[in-house]
Amino acid sequence: MRALTTSWRSLRTYATDRKSRLGPVLSLDHFLQRSRVLSFYRHIIRSTRRISDPKTRAETRKFARDEFERHRGVTDLGHIRYLLSTGKTEWDSMERYIDRL
Repeated sequence: MRALTTSWRSLRTYATDRKSRLGPVLSLDHFLQRSRVLSFYRHIIRSTRRISDPKTRAETRKFARDEFERHRGVTDLGHIRYLLSTGKTEWDSMERYIDRL
């Protein structure tokens, strides 16, 4: 009986442990910003399909990937918003250039 109680106790502790096994828990604001950043990244990757030259397309995708990776560790919401806004502005000007090709 003692072993059964101990195993139930350890199972309950495992199931209700406050630490996430997947990593730190995001706040709602961080979750929303992460969603916007990922959506923007997917938009860039899809938009590069319009670039006819394969080498230029690959370089553009690599540049975008490198920029996102460079800022991966940013956690300040204000800085994330700034980077997202600046990135969208830069990408809009790049899209106008791509459309003229």
